[in-house]
Amino acid sequence: MENYVADALRYDSGMKYERCGHSGVLLPKVSLGFWHNFGGDDSYDRAKAIARYAFDHGVVHFDLANNYGPPYGSAEETLGRLMDEDFRPYRDELFIATKAGYDMWAGPYGNWGSRKYLMASLDQSLKRMHLDYVDLFYSHRYDPETPLEETLQALVDTVRSGKALYVGISRWPLEATKVAEKYLREHDVPLLIYQGKLNMLNREPMDTGVLDFCAEKGIGFISFSPLAQGLLTDRYLNGIPADSRMSKGKFLKESMLTDELLTQLRQYNAEALAQGKPLSQMALEWILKQRGVTSVLVGASSTEQLQKNLMCVNS
Repeated sequence: MENYVADALRYDSGMKYERCGHSGVLLPKVSLGFWHNFGGDDSYDRAKAIARYAFDHGVVHFDLANNYGPPYGSAEETLGRLMDEDFRPYRDELFIATKAGYDMWAGPYGNWGSRKYLMASLDQSLKRMHLDYVDLFYSHRYDPETPLEETLQALVDTVRSGKALYVGISRWPLEATKVAEKYLREHDVPLLIYQGKLNMLNREPMDTGVLDFCAEKGIGFISFSPLAQGLLTDRYLNGIPADSRMSKGKFLKESMLTDELLTQLRQYNAEALAQGKPLSQMALEWILKQRGVTSVLVGASSTEQLQKNLMCVNS
C-alpha cells in the first residue's frame, strides 16, 4: 500500500462525538475494536485497510486488550506496526485504549487484578504498541480475590506515572463499581468509563443498574459486542454460513441458535426492514438511544462491513 495520508475531510464525514460522562473526552459514537481480525493470524493488509477507513471517517477511538489476537498480544503488535507505518503523525488525534485482567501469561502473575499483573501488563502493552502512553487503561474484569483497593490503586498509579491518561473498568458488578467510583474520585483519578456487554439480546447493564449508575455519576459507558457476535445481523436468519463465526464454534456455538432465538431474530429483522434499514443498523441505533451510552464498539472483517456499521450514526 502507498504511504498513508489521512482524509482531510475526516471530521466532516458525518461522525458524531459524545461527551464521555462528566469528562472533557469526546468519543465517536462508533469506536473500532481490535478483538477480532487484528491478530497475528489475520491479514495485516486487511487490518490496515479497516483502520485507515475508520480514521478517515472520524473513528478516532481504537480499543484493544493485552490478550487480543490470536495469539495473545498480537493485536497490540498490529497496532504498533500501524502506528509506525500510518498513524504516528496522528497520535494526538487518536484515543487508544488497552486492558488487563484476563489470562495473558503463565504463572500466578499473568491474570486477574493484582498490582503486579496490571502494572507489568501495561508496560508490555506499551512496548507492543510502540507507544509512550495509552489514553485509557482498563481493569478488564472484576477480581473477587484481590482487594479492590489494590486493583484501584494500581489504576491510579498508572495515571500518576504518565503511562495512562484515564482509567476504566469492564464487566464489574454494580457494588464493586460503586466502590471503584468512590475510590478513584477520592484519589483524583475519576473513573472515565465502564465497558459492558449491551445489546438487544443482552441487557445486563440495564437490568443490574450499572447503566443507570454510570449515568447518575457521570461515568461514560461503551458497549462491546453490540451485535451479539453477529447474531443481530442477517447472517443467521436462514442457517449457519460456512464462513461464519458460529461455524468456527469458538465464541458462538451452534447450540445457541435455538428456535426461540431464531424467531426473535426474524422478528427484529422484520422491524428493521419496516424501517427501511438492515437489522445491524437498527441494533446499533437501539444501543445509542439508551440513556448514559457514550459509544458502541464495533468489530469489522472488512471496510464494507465497517461502512454499514457507521450508518447508525446519522439515523
